[in-house]
Amino acid sequence: MPTAVLTDRERTAVQAYLRLLHTVRAAFDGPPDADRPAVVPPAVLAEAEQALARAGLAGNEEAFFRLLREWCPPPA
Repeated sequence: MPTAVLTDRERTAVQAYLRLLHTVRAAFDGPPDADRPAVVPPAVLAEAEQALARAGLAGNEEAFFRLLREWCPPPA
């Protein structure tokens, strides 16, 4: 398996995206009658957007998801 070497900004963007993903999953997991937020907390979404912009990946989803797959491959 190839190992991706990310810049600090790219790593921060990937980590922010993963936090966003985990937040969304946590918001929608659980019993059907549980109170769930209607939206993702704005601070979590803003963190991911700012990290993508600082890494030069805003608007370049193809490059971002390639980095994500290389750095955090899906389970086999």
